Amino acid sequence: MKSLQILTLSKMMVTNHLKPKKMKKYYILLFALVGVLGFFTSCDKDGDQIVLSDNVTVPTLSLPDLSLVRANGTDILNFYCTPVDPGFTASVTYFIEACPAGNNFETVTEIYKEITCDDIELTVNELNSILLNGFPEDQTSSVDFRIKCVLETDAGLGVDDHVYYSETVNGNATIFGLLRLDVLISGSETQKIKSPGSDGIYEGFVKFDAGDAFTLFDPDNAIAYGAGTSGIAVDGTSITVADAGWYSLSANTNDLTYTIEAYNIGLVGDATPNGWNTPDSKMDYNSTDRTWEITADLTNGNFKFRLNDGWAWNLGGNGTADGSADNYDSDNKTIQLSQGGKNIPVLDGAGNYTIKLNIDGSVATIVKN
Repeated sequence: MKSLQILTLSKMMVTNHLKPKKMKKYYILLFALVGVLGFFTSCDKDGDQIVLSDNVTVPTLSLPDLSLVRANGTDILNFYCTPVDPGFTASVTYFIEACPAGNNFETVTEIYKEITCDDIELTVNELNSILLNGFPEDQTSSVDFRIKCVLETDAGLGVDDHVYYSETVNGNATIFGLLRLDVLISGSETQKIKSPGSDGIYEGFVKFDAGDAFTLFDPDNAIAYGAGTSGIAVDGTSITVADAGWYSLSANTNDLTYTIEAYNIGLVGDATPNGWNTPDSKMDYNSTDRTWEITADLTNGNFKFRLNDGWAWNLGGNGTADGSADNYDSDNKTIQLSQGGKNIPVLDGAGNYTIKLNIDGSVATIVKN
């Protein structure tokens, strides 16, 4: 670690070269310089990282019982953390991060972000909902946890914020899925719709073949729902779907209503097999990643995303013009999207591509295989 040294001036040099009033100003400036240099001696820049001094108090993390049970959803779980002490005053933001065991936090699920970390409280439902973003439901997963501390040390001195980590702590987390209704097609469970608010309102995307008949089953309460007089009914008859494709299906078990609407997202454009005509190249929904996906052959040209072969809902790029390369981010793979946006060019030439669309994030990726 490189150190900074302060060169001192002798009293004779100060006396000979500075008048009394100037001496006062000199000492003020000198003391200010000492303060700044003193700050830098507590840190040292090594490449792009600021290395804390050897006297840093390392933060620690203790985990609660991670056997999560839906019936205990309102119970409080406590993560205990000791704060970092860098040896100087700094604003700190604390994060609890999680990743699959052995992943080295290459894919991170953020559990907590605040300026304190002494006693972190989450309900079972809150922690379970967060972990569902990175881990499979209704399974026990080996999970690595750590504290990430961001020390805001800039103070106008041009020093980068320092990021410091605790030791990794491992725990086995049993994660339950959201309340669900199984969609039974011809009596077999193949897909499900879920209740994000655990409030009896279920929703999701379901794929049917033409003529499929289905009922809904609540596995937690062993209740079957089918068609009723004006909605759904307990032990009702099967509901029949006329056309094949993806559907947005919702059901409310409180007031016994449901809706089902065709929901087919596809690619359209002169880069696709059918050009700007219908039918579009249909995508499939990935319920784990919550993305729409397709692997397809594209030619040189442009494309857009649209719903149900129509233009009322369509997504394009945010570039300056149709077919412009600036519809992509700098990686030439990621596309920021907006309703009615620009035509998106195929930059890497004709070939086979994997395309993923995240509607919630208004972003897509296109990767040549």
